[in-house]
Amino acid sequence: MAENNVTPTLPKKCGPYISSVTSHGMNLVIRGIVLFFIGVFLALVLNLLQIQRNVTLFPPDVITSIFSSAWWVPPCCGTASAVIGLLYPCMDRHLGEPHKFKREWSSVMRCVAVFVGINHASAKVDFANNIQLSLTLAALSIGLWWTFDRSRSGFGLGVGIAFLATLVSQLLVYNGVYQYTSPDFLYVRSWLPCIFFAGGITMGNIGRQLAMYECKVIAEKSHED
Repeated sequence: MAENNVTPTLPKKCGPYISSVTSHGMNLVIRGIVLFFIGVFLALVLNLLQIQRNVTLFPPDVITSIFSSAWWVPPCCGTASAVIGLLYPCMDRHLGEPHKFKREWSSVMRCVAVFVGINHASAKVDFANNIQLSLTLAALSIGLWWTFDRSRSGFGLGVGIAFLATLVSQLLVYNGVYQYTSPDFLYVRSWLPCIFFAGGITMGNIGRQLAMYECKVIAEKSHED
């Protein structure tokens, strides 16, 4: 009896990953690592800006890196970025509302640039009072969501992230880990939730864009099968 020789086929294209990496779990790990390092890089850059303008103050004995930042800030921000970036596409699938608004890398890069600009404004631009600054940054943050997201899940997650991150910041400042100059919202600055909201939207968009590659791999495998 003749034997049927079946030659397994691999997807012709697997996005930025090697062709052998096609499992959901491995792709999830790769996306998490990429998001972690993006978060670390942004944390170093943005935190340096805040420290140089004396907006954020750390005790002298915890400043150990060449970026004048406490050692725990980059890994914490990287972990938070990975969680947020993985949570956004997961929530989209759970709600059955795939995000299709401006799904290209050029749009994601512009979103990152706007987020950096919002953080830059919080440290560099001088306003008459903190209320005016907070209202301006709130409008810019909502504008960022409207320009690059416009999803209900994105807005809800952004608000939740801003609330939780602000609460954690309050606890850290209360326990003397670091402090803000001229606090006007309990122990922190009133514009801080706006920064966290914009950061959540930005990392969510990056996570969604990375998740698109996994979808392409699955679609191509199904086509080959």
